[in-house]
Amino acid sequence: MIIYGKQVCLHALKKHEANIKTVYIAKKGILPQKLFDTYRPKIKFLEEKWAQSMSRGGNHQGILVELKSFEESNLATLKQEHFIVVLDGLTDTGNIGAIVRSAYALGVDGIIATGVKSLKIASIVRTSSGALLEMPFVIIPNILDVLNELKQVNFTIYGASMDGEELNKCQFNKKKVLVLGSEGEGLSKRAKSKVDKIISIEMKHEFDSLNVSAAAAILIYRMENVI
Repeated sequence: MIIYGKQVCLHALKKHEANIKTVYIAKKGILPQKLFDTYRPKIKFLEEKWAQSMSRGGNHQGILVELKSFEESNLATLKQEHFIVVLDGLTDTGNIGAIVRSAYALGVDGIIATGVKSLKIASIVRTSSGALLEMPFVIIPNILDVLNELKQVNFTIYGASMDGEELNKCQFNKKKVLVLGSEGEGLSKRAKSKVDKIISIEMKHEFDSLNVSAAAAILIYRMENVI
């Protein structure tokens, strides 16, 4: 797995030394001296054209890092936690990365991506600024299986939708799941059939909706700080 961009690469190099396979540098001085010395045996210098090719035209900022394959978590482990976010059919890695970053910063214990068979993990690592490397994350296609199993161990399922109960009026159980629907479709019928309560963010001005990653940050913060 190859990631690129200064911020996410420096994060990986500082926090995940055991997972680093190769460091590709296309810009002199991009690494602080301490990191350069640490990874010297793994560093390879690249011409700009090869760096562009490896990043597929993305903004690599002079550095790319090859990591060992990402290891997913599992449902059995997440069932022992207290606050889980379930993604219901989300596919945009920019939005998923932003959700992962907020979720990690605000105290979510793990994220389950449903409604998809695979995702571009390297892209999510990049768009989460490396937070995915710390966040338990697993892909399980069938959301019904996921929500059924979580309900069996006493999780309360909250679904985000514009027509739900206003967030500032809600109280939340300690063991909770937040289900976030996709940008275009919202919560699927399958998800709604298992949700215990639909919640929404109250708006000060009339507007269609918030971006799902912005909404996720608000919902997570509120749910984590109100019991």
